[in-house]
Amino acid sequence: MAQVLSLTATLCAAETHKASSKPLKLAKTSRETKTKTPIYNPRKGSDSSFNKTRKQNLEVSPHRAVSAVRLMRIELGGAFADLLNEKGKGSGDNEMGYVERTLGFRTRELEDRDLRLVTDIVGGTIRWRRYLDYLICSICHDDSTFRHMEPLLLQILRIGFYEIIKLDMPHYAVVDENVRLAKVALRPGAGNMVNGILRKLALLKESNTLPLPKVEGDERAQARALAILHSHPVWMVRRWTKYIGQEEAIKLMTWNNSDPSFSLRANSGKGVSRDDLVMQLNSLKVPHELSLHLDDFVRIQTGMQIVIQAGLLKEGLCSVQDESAGMVVYVVNPQPGDRIIDCCAAPGGKTLYIASQLSGQGMVSAIDINKGRLRILKEAAKLHQFDGVITTIHSDLRIVAEKNPVKGDKVLLDAPCSGLGVLSKRADLRWNRKLEDMEQLKNLQDELLDAASILVNPGGVLIYSTCSIDPEENEERVASFLLRHPEFSVDPVDRYVPPDFVTEHGFYSSNPVKHLLDGAFAARLVRAS
Repeated sequence: MAQVLSLTATLCAAETHKASSKPLKLAKTSRETKTKTPIYNPRKGSDSSFNKTRKQNLEVSPHRAVSAVRLMRIELGGAFADLLNEKGKGSGDNEMGYVERTLGFRTRELEDRDLRLVTDIVGGTIRWRRYLDYLICSICHDDSTFRHMEPLLLQILRIGFYEIIKLDMPHYAVVDENVRLAKVALRPGAGNMVNGILRKLALLKESNTLPLPKVEGDERAQARALAILHSHPVWMVRRWTKYIGQEEAIKLMTWNNSDPSFSLRANSGKGVSRDDLVMQLNSLKVPHELSLHLDDFVRIQTGMQIVIQAGLLKEGLCSVQDESAGMVVYVVNPQPGDRIIDCCAAPGGKTLYIASQLSGQGMVSAIDINKGRLRILKEAAKLHQFDGVITTIHSDLRIVAEKNPVKGDKVLLDAPCSGLGVLSKRADLRWNRKLEDMEQLKNLQDELLDAASILVNPGGVLIYSTCSIDPEENEERVASFLLRHPEFSVDPVDRYVPPDFVTEHGFYSSNPVKHLLDGAFAARLVRAS
């Protein structure tokens, strides 16, 4: 089961980025979050029987009920923005359980089509949240009404707005289904409110008169308008405009808002070739294309649930891993006989790929501060038959380096970072990040780099990597490290990755817009003999 749990972690960016040594906290939005606001607010008085717990309601759209509850769980804490878990199709049962506990009733069971719609609606609604909220607030004509709206009512409106604006669903169906959900889950008055607002939206869309801001004025005003139009935090828009210019920033935000593709890596360490994986995908009728850069990788845009249900992950035949992360392993360049240390290893995607390259000769020491995620790595290593190669160490890297330094020929520090390179996959991350996080992360990255350097044998290599596209987390951290540690020097990566991924300073960098991959960075730093 571990590799499928690893899949869930991957899709939620536990593998595609390591955001922090602590759980992320949801950043406050412009809308006030009031902890006393009820999630489920039945009508009071003699009509309260309208919302008494019901075992089943066949009139309510199941994918909308599940989407609304899941969106509340994400915004109020405790859930990720994907539906894939170790049960695959069975995840619908889990979601319906949340619906029953939150709303007091169940709908009909979720079918595969419903699950796909939930994934689409939840991910899209989160990505476009700022844009949708701007429209809702504009149509309400009352900022106070928006700020004090019940969480469930707001999620129902967001779903309806997303379906009309972005999915281009028939207006009458969207209005009818979301009104019914609001009436059953809340009260008739809530349904009337949803009806009026969604009908007004439909009229505005049909007449092409949506109340959208214009990109004009000074730099701050333009950033605010772009943040609404492309649904990103203002600080991200300003930061990207500063580093790459407004035109490239818009392209990057467009990429972040697009439907993500995922890559599968054939488990060569278990004797599975890419050709074998392709044969399995063909038999399952899952559309795919071969990676242009990595021999073990296949990219898929749709069909992930089919892959899960077929057991390809459960049997350890393949893993979900972005090609940008695979190229970091190319930068490590593991060879049989190497002793390699992976400093922030869990949940273990890169660790497993490194182990697969050792041909059973060598050792990988996987260090991580998170005991639960390290257990997932250990179970995955056993499934992939690398448990004789991978040794797990539960500890803070800084303590390991100080008190019990093991030494490695190659030491990988895949550092906790902002995750700004993986926003297309992690829909909710943009709202969890704050500008203040950047300074804290940079300080942590410096501390971890110093600790990791202690573990490198003379003549060995330290590989620093992130899944960020921010130069302050990447090139600037390396430059700062080299000033503190003159015994290290840059080893250009042009021998390990295609030239298109090599920067002028000899580092590895993948650009989402240019390469159509997650954004990532890696530097090879050699210690003097």
